[in-house]
Amino acid sequence: MTKRIHFIGGGQMVEAIIRPLLAKQIVSKEQLTVADINTSRNVYLQETYQIQAQAEQEEALQQADILVIGVRPQDDLAAVAQELQQSKPEAVIVSIVAGVTIEKLEALLGVPRSIVRVIPNTLTDTGLGYSGASLNELAKQEEVDFFLTGFGKVMYVEERLIDVFTGYGVAGANYVYYFIESYADAGVLAGLPREQAWTIALENTIGAIAMLKQTGKHPRELLDINNSAGGVGIHALYELNASDFAAGLQRSVLRAVQRTTELGAE
Repeated sequence: MTKRIHFIGGGQMVEAIIRPLLAKQIVSKEQLTVADINTSRNVYLQETYQIQAQAEQEEALQQADILVIGVRPQDDLAAVAQELQQSKPEAVIVSIVAGVTIEKLEALLGVPRSIVRVIPNTLTDTGLGYSGASLNELAKQEEVDFFLTGFGKVMYVEERLIDVFTGYGVAGANYVYYFIESYADAGVLAGLPREQAWTIALENTIGAIAMLKQTGKHPRELLDINNSAGGVGIHALYELNASDFAAGLQRSVLRAVQRTTELGAE
């Protein structure tokens, strides 16, 4: 694949995309360019990944086949749209800006363009986790699939579900991290050394996921198998139920979805 990819903005998420693309040799370093308003950030990206990174981007805009908008929702998107007028009309525009709709991007651009709205997952280095993507009528999945699958898996969804996907799917690793941290702390509270508690928490998490995939059973079915009448497990579950654990997690997801929508309105 010889397509050139240019990133407008060089923040942490852009770097998290660049890193696996190069590590997996999806693209070569010569195919990637970045432009960030922060000079020190450009220097860092250029020295770390040996890619062209500089504030001046006119030439990169004109040559790119895929243009990735990697700025923050509160940044000047109108100015970005103005700069995109220098790009090739057939170049695909990929936006990773949370909360900004395809309709808004189309209005800012003012001319018909292929637009793909992507919410990248935060597990890019693992190759796991789903990024969510929506296409406008002019965009084609085959134009960007190689790029999106270069930093994980991709799930194409209706744009009306993107905010939900962000708060639930993309932020999902946070919920898992929090659970594992709390689970390990519980082991320490009960008397296990920290290292042993941590090892058990990770192994049980991995094993439980593997069991769900291997058996195809619903979690409730496995819970029923694991918990005998009056036993240890069912007593533990009773306390979890009384703690409002499930509802607390669900409220967290709903708040994350709400915040995603708010970002697009700011």
